[in-house]
Parts: sequence; structure tokens; C-alpha cells
Amino acid sequence: MKKRGILNAELASVVARMGHMDTLTIADAGLPIPDGPQRIELIVKPGLPSFLDVLAVVLDELQVESAIIAEEMIDVSPELHRQLLEVLDGIPIAAALPHTQFKERTAQSRAVVRTGEFTPYANIILVAGVTF
Repeated sequence: MKKRGILNAELASVVARMGHMDTLTIADAGLPIPDGPQRIELIVKPGLPSFLDVLAVVLDELQVESAIIAEEMIDVSPELHRQLLEVLDGIPIAAALPHTQFKERTAQSRAVVRTGEFTPYANIILVAGVTF
């Protein structure tokens, strides 16, 4: 039995299969998930698990070179945006796209992970890097 890191089997599997430039979307409870990417539902109830908690666990295991967010997060959810920058800890935000473009971009992700987050625009696309 695995005792640390990502314990959700589906999420751990996706992270293990990520290659350079592959993308993974971590989403709030309301983001529509397009056909194509694997859907990983982590939501238990409103707020559980939180967007930032899931992101922090993924960042512990996945080498990320950049991130993409919806530009609306900056104005509509400024406190979340501030906290996101802290969790990213220097990982650059390569783009802040209009939410409609962000949603279209999720179709290219290997998976979309739905959290229990109810904060508007609590979504991010992580772009995998390399460890060498």
C-alpha cells in the first residue's frame, strides 16, 4: 500500500505518465470537462478537497515548467490568485487566457481533475517540464 504522495490511483497514474509539454488541468467544481481528457473526480462536498490542496500535492510529484490560468481569476478571485502564486513558488504563469479560451485549452490535457473548490475561476493548466 502506498503511504505518501498522491494516493488517488487515477491521479497518480496520470502524473506518472506525463511527459515534457503534456498538460494537466486542475479544476474547480464547476468547470465543464470536454470529451477527450480523462476525467478524475475528487470532489467529496463543497470545499473538499480544495483547489490549492490538490495543486500542492500534484506539484510535489510533477515537474512543472509553466502554468496557464483564466485571466478572470485575477480580478474576480484576487485572494485565490495571490495564494496560487505562493503555491506555485516561482513556476511562471505562461498565459492568462479569457475563460472561454481556457476552457477550450483543457481539451488538450491528459486529464482534468475536478476538486471541491467553489471559488470562481479556481482552475489551472499545468505544463509538464523535465527533471534534467
